[in-house]
Amino acid sequence: MKKIQMVDLQSQYYKIKSEVDHAVLNVMDSAAFINGPEVHSFQADLQQYLNVKYVVPCANGTDALQIALMALDLQPDDEVITADFTFAATVEVIHLLKLKSVLVDVDYDTFTISTEAIKKAITPKTKAIIPVHLFGQCANMEEILKIAKEHHLYVIEDNAQAIGADFHFSDGTSKKSGTMGTIGTTSFFPSKNLGCYGDGGAIFTDDDQLAHRLRGIVNHGMYERYYHDEVGVNSRLDSIQAAVLRKKLPNLDSYNEARRKAADYYDDAFAGNENILTPKRADYSTHVFHQYTLRITNGKRNELQKYLAEKEIPAMIYYPVALRKQKAYYQESDPKNFVNTDKLLDEVISLPMHTELDEEQMKYITEGVLEFITS
Repeated sequence: MKKIQMVDLQSQYYKIKSEVDHAVLNVMDSAAFINGPEVHSFQADLQQYLNVKYVVPCANGTDALQIALMALDLQPDDEVITADFTFAATVEVIHLLKLKSVLVDVDYDTFTISTEAIKKAITPKTKAIIPVHLFGQCANMEEILKIAKEHHLYVIEDNAQAIGADFHFSDGTSKKSGTMGTIGTTSFFPSKNLGCYGDGGAIFTDDDQLAHRLRGIVNHGMYERYYHDEVGVNSRLDSIQAAVLRKKLPNLDSYNEARRKAADYYDDAFAGNENILTPKRADYSTHVFHQYTLRITNGKRNELQKYLAEKEIPAMIYYPVALRKQKAYYQESDPKNFVNTDKLLDEVISLPMHTELDEEQMKYITEGVLEFITS
């Protein structure tokens, strides 16, 4: 059996090696390393895939979030509501811009931000909501957009983990994750569903004026070379990464389908075990399974991780510490307001999930989990 990895990027690369190698060498031959034709072509391809008016490529997903907030002219101490249960980048950029993060609980079944918690957290200082489409499916965007409209709030979608997912509205329409709010952001970190071979990110919007601002901010605040109209940053997707992404984008739907099939296998193997809760697939969103995250309800999650490691099965805990308890972002909080987050911190464990998992590997993984749970 091939060695099991959390993410098998090498095997995925080998399947498209000739195409990727040719694209990268073309960039080398052209020497158009910054804002070259591959960047513009990828931007156009992604706009078409997402059915969004504007895509603004940038250097990474964290920059994408920061630049999105910069474009909205928020002022120091303006409040931004986001989930307590997610990766730190989401709250990091809020603090870098001297804004105030307001961390709220998540839904226990979907891991995404609780709409009821959002409603309770809104104050006169609230200016924006950042829903995180965690582990591969959308937060409840229909409800979030209603809340935002009622309170005149911006919505910045953190879509680093769910690119390619579809949100289904109650009127029968659908939109791609990251394209529903004021601004959407994503990451092309190598392990993402659409990953490059370094760092990369992008920002999405349908708003003409915001798109103009975003383009300037990513490039030192310039709209005309050497004329700096506002404070910006240096955050550009380089041409080599764009070339890689252009070759991978046509495969994104098949990559996501492969992940869903692996998730189906896991779901079937664990069905009916009272100590294992498999990921819930929300009715309103497709799931692209950036992570396959179980909840272990018998209090032995940490022991399970050690047991799997002994069997050379990698398993990760995303995330072991709530953001509100991190030293850098500490917030006084009432545990009654974070019941789901605190429960998940003790229960979640993510199994290997990528496009190259085969049945032999998945059988070995699931048998290992069940051996421990039933012993």
